[in-house]
Amino acid sequence: MPYPPRLKRLEDLTLHDVEALRLILSGGSVIDWHRLNLLDEAEAARFIENHGVKLDEPKDRAYVEHTKREAVSYLRRHFAFAIPKPVEEASVEQLLLLASGKGHRQVCACTILKVVQIINHMAGRELLFRLPVSDRDLFHLVEEKVYRVVGTMLSEGFPITEFVGGRKNLDSTYTKLLSKPEATAAALYDKLRFRIVTRTPDNVLPVLNYLTEQLFPFNYVVPKQSTNSIFDFRSYCLQNAGLAQLVPQFQGELDGPLPSDNRFSAPNYRVIQFVTDVPVRVPPHLMEFAPAGSENLGPIVYMLCEFQVLDAESEAHNETGEASHDAYKHRQREAVFRRLRLGSRDPKKPE
Repeated sequence: MPYPPRLKRLEDLTLHDVEALRLILSGGSVIDWHRLNLLDEAEAARFIENHGVKLDEPKDRAYVEHTKREAVSYLRRHFAFAIPKPVEEASVEQLLLLASGKGHRQVCACTILKVVQIINHMAGRELLFRLPVSDRDLFHLVEEKVYRVVGTMLSEGFPITEFVGGRKNLDSTYTKLLSKPEATAAALYDKLRFRIVTRTPDNVLPVLNYLTEQLFPFNYVVPKQSTNSIFDFRSYCLQNAGLAQLVPQFQGELDGPLPSDNRFSAPNYRVIQFVTDVPVRVPPHLMEFAPAGSENLGPIVYMLCEFQVLDAESEAHNETGEASHDAYKHRQREAVFRRLRLGSRDPKKPE
């Protein structure tokens, strides 16, 4: 039995690792990237397999190649996009490496992979809709995957002081929906949520990086749903000799703290919080219920989960004063009750 992968030290994080972390903390989208930074085909294969795909299984390989062909066909149909034959004939692993290189082929490979991302995501969503499976059963599959990965981290002595996870209870769901202007169940991203507390602030990024390699691919983190009120990422990197040399190669906008847009959170509340689609491989006994015509949808569905990662010092800070959970829930409940009683009417004005 192979040993589980070890936690990387801060100085061992590669440019690919750090760019993935930047995307998560900033709430960005990989569609806006102009390059990848994978080092070799083995790393590219691991990245694909982190999507739940097993490249050594013929059906999975066929699905991956089908998705790539669909992406190429889309680009030609709508943009008359000229694609060199070596790029068109490359495997998806090779495309990932081409997208990490230079020149015209790099641009072509990047463009194809962006469309592959969308097609694959839509296929997973379509399969989810077609399967006669309850949310409860799907939640169980996700929880099983999360507990397996985090359980391994705990058993290997990773610097984690607390792990809490599970499903939001119905009362909390009702309160959250009533507190939001867009009061629909579709607007909830945290029906499944997990919190990991690390021993020190310097453990946060390595733990988060491990999760992107073993639990969910960074490219399916939901854009504009991230909060980072713990540290300024670029300044933090510049203080570490190993990370500082990567800073000039960063792509995209400048980094900075990303405070929560939740109006009930205290300004001094510290957390890294994001929403991601976790890929889950559908067990064979459930795939048997997929209707005819599902062959090209692959074996993976995606389930939205909210993750919080923070250090023990920040966790202790969050348990006091206005930043505490009790204070947060009090502000939220007051706003909900006022909304239920008065609607949008100003309570200070007489009727």
